[in-house]
Amino acid sequence: MHKRSSNDFSTNALRVVEEATGEHIDGSPLEPSPLKNPHAVALGHLGGLKGGHARAAALSAKKRSQIAARAARARWKK
Repeated sequence: MHKRSSNDFSTNALRVVEEATGEHIDGSPLEPSPLKNPHAVALGHLGGLKGGHARAAALSAKKRSQIAARAARARWKK
């Protein structure tokens, strides 16, 4: 097992304080870390807008009815 250096606790505490306040100790703002690619988010949003409608249009009325009945049974089972 590797040994921790003596400043791990203080370094971690500094990082937590900086993230909580949104700025470095010297007062300069933190750069937000990009969590998601904005282009990919936009494409996913476009697909999500048409997903349910496109799926419903592709299903037959009988199949939609079966799916709805199964969902109702699952809701009332709780």
